[in-house]
Amino acid sequence: MKTTLTAVALLTALPVFAEDSRQLDAHEHGVGALNIAIDGTSVAMEFHAPGADIVGFEYVAKSDADLAAIETAIAALNAPLDLFVLPAGAMCTVTNASAELESEEAHDDHSKHKHDEDKHDDHADEGHKDHDDHDHEAHKETGHDDDDHDAHAKKAAHTEFHAEYMLNCDGPDALNEISFAYFQTFPNATEVEVQLISSSGAQSFEATRDAPVLDLGR
Repeated sequence: MKTTLTAVALLTALPVFAEDSRQLDAHEHGVGALNIAIDGTSVAMEFHAPGADIVGFEYVAKSDADLAAIETAIAALNAPLDLFVLPAGAMCTVTNASAELESEEAHDDHSKHKHDEDKHDDHADEGHKDHDDHDHEAHKETGHDDDDHDAHAKKAAHTEFHAEYMLNCDGPDALNEISFAYFQTFPNATEVEVQLISSSGAQSFEATRDAPVLDLGR
């Protein structure tokens, strides 16, 4: 368990290294980010990719087809060794995998909603209990109905898939390359920026659809 915790600790240092080594767009369509920390037989991985790369859209899914596409994508992302293929000699197995879809729009809406609630409570304490009803009627009179809000949310949503993995590799010395089958699974993806921390130090790499096999130089 000690090595696993150490690998996770190393993984937390990767964003700092990534910022120092290269300034990357945090959400550039076609480009994902894979952070890897290797400590003995323990390998921690963290992966981020724009929603458009994985399912072809970034609006909030509501239709059955869109929801099914997200479910299928998460299932695929929960099988890291099928996406990021490691050498057979490394004898790696997945000990933990977790993938989810995150939405900045939802987070912003939640924060704004909480802020508005706090303001409303303050007004209520001052005796302005009819303020909310008045605003609601004014909102309707200006024509900004629920359909307009839904259209705006669909246009402004900003989603990203995030996955975290823990692997155990009985042959860590054989961890010298990664084959990105990821590009075959997700046709909209074109590039993955890779940050690696191991006993050899910190390194950065770039895997692309045209060059999907990454030499880790270990």
